[in-house]
Amino acid sequence: MIWLGIETSCDDTSIAIVNNGAEILVNLISSQTNIHSLYGGVVPEIASRKHLETINPLIEEALKRGGLSWKDIDAAAVSYGPGLTGSLLVGIAAAKTISALLDIPLVGVNHLPAHIYANFLSDETPELPALALLISGGHTCLAIMKDHCDFQLLGETRDDAVGECFDKAARIMGLPYPGGPEIDKLAKIGNRKAVAFPRPYLKEYPYEFSFSGLKTAVLQYCKKNPDFNINDACASLQEAVSDVLARKTVQALKEYNLKTLLIAGGVACNSRLRERFQEECKKRDAKLFIPPPVLCTDNAAMAACLAHYKHMKGIKSDLSLDAVPGLSWENI
Repeated sequence: MIWLGIETSCDDTSIAIVNNGAEILVNLISSQTNIHSLYGGVVPEIASRKHLETINPLIEEALKRGGLSWKDIDAAAVSYGPGLTGSLLVGIAAAKTISALLDIPLVGVNHLPAHIYANFLSDETPELPALALLISGGHTCLAIMKDHCDFQLLGETRDDAVGECFDKAARIMGLPYPGGPEIDKLAKIGNRKAVAFPRPYLKEYPYEFSFSGLKTAVLQYCKKNPDFNINDACASLQEAVSDVLARKTVQALKEYNLKTLLIAGGVACNSRLRERFQEECKKRDAKLFIPPPVLCTDNAAMAACLAHYKHMKGIKSDLSLDAVPGLSWENI
């Protein structure tokens, strides 16, 4: 079954062609980072306008690179939330048009669990049940993946997500947008123990997260130490985040007796986080899955993968599908 996947939830336009929810034939991503970096963050109106300009040529390019024609497409998948309303609507309109004109199934997917499905596009298929950790620019979620399309949410962020914390802290330290990659780069030559940034564990809420206080701690540190070493600050901030994520994730692995960990989302590109989770899983003989960086960021292949599993369970959408910018994890 050949899926055409569409992802436009934020500022990346992505089109993918995936066979049977497992084999990526084409995965194209058109980034708007250079545009939004001028403003220090994503400007929703600009993002949706660029999606409009990009989506049709990108679909044509995907078909060309895959050596396929429209008649080869069996189904359409699209992210319908959460995300920016205007951006989501561009992808949904394209997917619904394709579904109607070709008379093929349409499946809308939740952008959050779709990230986890990037792990099912690897050569080795993860065994279920598994623990899933989503760490991205706007979301930090910990859930048990009991089966396909069946998640039990354990906890999520109460304020800033990991990626948001990195971006805001980077701005405080005078680094360009997006801040996460810049922090990762400078942290490689910094001292992780140089600055004692707080670890917000939320003991009464063991599987929920809060990173707004960490961002504030960075602000206070920079004000008190105007000549601070930026490499050390980045390394120390990254270590604080790593400690929080690792502690809560390991605790969940133990409590629920799980031996498989799936990590996904844009922040999963961070080299220290990848290293830390490899160390933790090795200690506990747990199997770790983290997608390659190109599948950690927003991409349409993950949407097509989740859509395939939804379709196998008889779940599909109709032409009334609409954008749900605040879509919760439970509405897969």
